[in-house]
Amino acid sequence: MFKPEINFEVPLVPIVGDDFCFPYLVNLNVKKKILGISHINIDVLDDIGISLLQGNGKVWHLRKKKRIICDPAGLPILTLREKSLSWHNTWKVYRAGSLDRNDLLYTVKRSSPIQMKMQLDVFLASNISGEICDFHVKGAYTNQSFKVYKGDTLIAEVKERFKLGSFFKGKENFELRVYPGADYAFIVSILIIYNEIYGES
Repeated sequence: MFKPEINFEVPLVPIVGDDFCFPYLVNLNVKKKILGISHINIDVLDDIGISLLQGNGKVWHLRKKKRIICDPAGLPILTLREKSLSWHNTWKVYRAGSLDRNDLLYTVKRSSPIQMKMQLDVFLASNISGEICDFHVKGAYTNQSFKVYKGDTLIAEVKERFKLGSFFKGKENFELRVYPGADYAFIVSILIIYNEIYGES
């Protein structure tokens, strides 16, 4: 049986919660599928195919998009809500199923309204000044692969697994490589928001 290499010297960085942080490398597969013409289903699997998280939402919204991330039992862990009329394509992420400002965990937005390269900044709710982001997302020019940094430290990588047939069937697949100490639920939420902002770019 495979045993991950544990690194107890790396501090855990729980953004969503301690349950989503491990002192070893975590590899995940994320599968997104459009059901019918209106609903989105997202399944997050570990490297042996066990479902860890699920995401859902509607494809079209008249005002603000909303995505819910749940545990395998269907209990909400995070609520992702798009801010209307935002030049930076801002999204706010709340704890569980709440939209109360007291349950805000972090805000995600484009680094600049006009971009040559896909980049996002993440600001924790505790970052009152908002002058310097807590996490930075650097994307590619031609696909939806990206890397997540805390300062200069790389904490996760996401690679798009592009298949022409799957794209026309409303399916998208991603590989996540979450480095020791990082919060994988946090990384999944970044992927969902990144996909919403840049998916049609």
